[in-house]
Amino acid sequence: MSQKMTHPIPIAKPIITQKEINEVVKVLRSGHLSQGKWVEEFEKDFAKFIGSKFAIATSSGTAALYLALLSLGIKAHDEVVTTSFSFIASSNAIIYLGAKPVFVDINPHTYNIDTDLIEKYITPRTRAILPVHLYGLPADMIKVRKIAKRYNLIVIEDACQAHGASIKSKKVGTFGDAGCFSFYPTKNMTTGEGGVITTNSAKLAKKIKLLREHGMRKRYHHEILGFNFRMTNISAALGIEQLKKLPEYNLQRVKNAAFLTSRLSPIKQLLTPSIPNGFNHVFHQYTIQIRQGKIVREKLMQFLSQNGVSTVIYYPIPIHKQKFMKQQYKNLNLVQTQAISQQVLSLPVHPNLSYKELQKITDLINLFYKNQV
Repeated sequence: MSQKMTHPIPIAKPIITQKEINEVVKVLRSGHLSQGKWVEEFEKDFAKFIGSKFAIATSSGTAALYLALLSLGIKAHDEVVTTSFSFIASSNAIIYLGAKPVFVDINPHTYNIDTDLIEKYITPRTRAILPVHLYGLPADMIKVRKIAKRYNLIVIEDACQAHGASIKSKKVGTFGDAGCFSFYPTKNMTTGEGGVITTNSAKLAKKIKLLREHGMRKRYHHEILGFNFRMTNISAALGIEQLKKLPEYNLQRVKNAAFLTSRLSPIKQLLTPSIPNGFNHVFHQYTIQIRQGKIVREKLMQFLSQNGVSTVIYYPIPIHKQKFMKQQYKNLNLVQTQAISQQVLSLPVHPNLSYKELQKITDLINLFYKNQV
């Protein structure tokens, strides 16, 4: 078990088949490489898959978050309630507008925003709630919507890790005023780089499209200050084919996660993922919690790496503790967020994993803890 594998098991591995390659080649041969009919087709397909009336493709998930917030009227000095236990893009998009992220602690079982705490953080400046569906598990959108309605707040879902995740068959990206998705290569489906905003508002969709393309409805007629946040036809062609396979990919992730849980849940020194009743987790990441903390986590990571298994910590430093943020939030103490960032570790769960590889991952972890006794 101590020998290095010739081909390490990666934490993520996008599946690109000949079909995707052929579709991208079609775009290249057409000469129409920038935003065009392939993007329009992808938008229609994605809206249908999610169950929203509209989907607007963007150049990245970060661009999607920024345009959603901007289009919904978030401005300087507004406050947006969100989570510090996330990739930094969810907060950066708020800061770009001069608004302030207001961080709420997380539920220690789901790692998502603790909806029981949200109301304590609402002030007269609060304009929106931005929950993150972390690792592919939906935040409690039923409670979020109730709170938002009570206080007349906007809801923007960061669904960048949760393509196809749902609560009682209703997909994330359809609960809020807007939903934001990312298609970075590590995600459940990819367009290389890219994002999408979903919404049921025709007015909002038109505004986002205008902002996405330098404020143009008619070529070279600029109505408002806009941006170049367009998706290319090349990315969209890749996305069209990836989306067709997404349900199959998600199902395989769920099966892989079930195998990992069955083999790892007996280990008392760690916690396997918890899924609330009625929630559909699509396992962008399979994340365990190392009860003994950071030192043992580092030892486990090193042991797995030496034996050819890649692992990643998502996320080792909460957003409010990042270098450029910590002075502003120096008095903020998020007990669960800070503790769990020292304990979480994500294992390979992607659909490319073989049974032999899944078995190796779990055998190694069991061996590690056996030797810890």
